[in-house]
Amino acid sequence: MQATVGDQLPPLSVRVTRAQLVRYAGASLDFNPIHWNERFAKGVGLPDVIAHGMLTMALGSRMVGDWLGDPARIVHYGARFTRPVVVPDDEDGALVEFTGKIGEVRDDGTARVDITAKFEGKTVLGKAQAVVRL
Repeated sequence: MQATVGDQLPPLSVRVTRAQLVRYAGASLDFNPIHWNERFAKGVGLPDVIAHGMLTMALGSRMVGDWLGDPARIVHYGARFTRPVVVPDDEDGALVEFTGKIGEVRDDGTARVDITAKFEGKTVLGKAQAVVRL
């Protein structure tokens, strides 16, 4: 696989619903009520139920893995959670949009992918980067 600094990955748009949050909680064993209980979430100062940060992060890695054709070629992936993804109690859920571009190509056959994740036009992951084997 060839990559050049500045190359764009195919974008990924995902709708995160409350049903997905319940399934993710079961898979991750993260049953924090801020991810499923509206009354609790609002009681601790959140606007509503929020998506698991690790779910949002995982969706970003899905975009990279899809581009690579093999998620096992992701060597490293890190991000900071900068803003919550608020998930309404409806069928549409919250739209999270991911983009990525090659930020660096290294001599060892790897590249750094810089990932942007946005919800309602605002970035929700900071310093989201993956190192991949090309």
